[in-house]
Amino acid sequence: MWFFYALIPCLLIDGVTVLPAPQNLSVQSTNMKHLLTWSPVTVPGEIIYYFVEYQGEYESLYMSHIWIPSSWCSPTEGPECDITDDITATVPYKLRVRATLGSQTSAWSTLQHPFNRNSTALTPPVMEVTKDGFHLVIKLEDLGPQFEFLVAYWRREPGAKEHVKVVRSRGIPVHLETMEPGAAYCVKVQTFVKAIRRHSPFSQAECVKVQGETLPLVLALFAFVGFMLILVVVPLSVWKMGQLLRNSCCPVVVLPDTLKITNSPQKLISCRREEVEACATAVLSSEEPFRAWL
Repeated sequence: MWFFYALIPCLLIDGVTVLPAPQNLSVQSTNMKHLLTWSPVTVPGEIIYYFVEYQGEYESLYMSHIWIPSSWCSPTEGPECDITDDITATVPYKLRVRATLGSQTSAWSTLQHPFNRNSTALTPPVMEVTKDGFHLVIKLEDLGPQFEFLVAYWRREPGAKEHVKVVRSRGIPVHLETMEPGAAYCVKVQTFVKAIRRHSPFSQAECVKVQGETLPLVLALFAFVGFMLILVVVPLSVWKMGQLLRNSCCPVVVLPDTLKITNSPQKLISCRREEVEACATAVLSSEEPFRAWL
């Protein structure tokens, strides 16, 4: 009898040893991330591998109910499988799992109710609200390409109008509004997934306040004066440097007064000619008495 009971776990069905099938299949889905989990099959001293398959509406209606192996979990060692990449349409999906140990396999264990991704739980993204000078800035968690964010913001005061902005950029700071000094602004956000046409709840509002101190008038005046000085001093400095460089590289030679020619050369020539003629006349006049004496 002992030998007979020892053989019961090793009975063969179609030549394959039967392992216990995984139990308690369930899908945990949050923000379009789908995780299939099950209770592990344990064999002391052995590693159990699992195979996961799915069947969507298309496979059921048009492909003779075939099952498709999961892209990430055939096989997998742990008792869970990320089936996000396998669930590509908003239709019911059947899911099943079986265990293997060498040549031994378990029966398939099927999820009790088909899974549809429109049942995923949507949560608001992690949000960081800051101010950059007088600008209201937010940074949102990256939840994936399927997500859009509806951002509501308003000035915290009675009767303030609430503004809504659709944000598609993920993980990048987004400027919402230029804030007024001394005012507080609040922000809340919700996710929207177009593929399943659902919104998450709004997050808790976060508020920031801008300091009431504005730029002092004296400081503004100094800034204006400094700006005007720059406009005047810089061109003047450039011109002065140009003059210094020109005088250093190509200095102007100034002749002494004694070497300066005050009259034109033509006038000098005519002046000298008159002097020569007057001199000749004087010489001739002095020679005539000498000849008369002779």
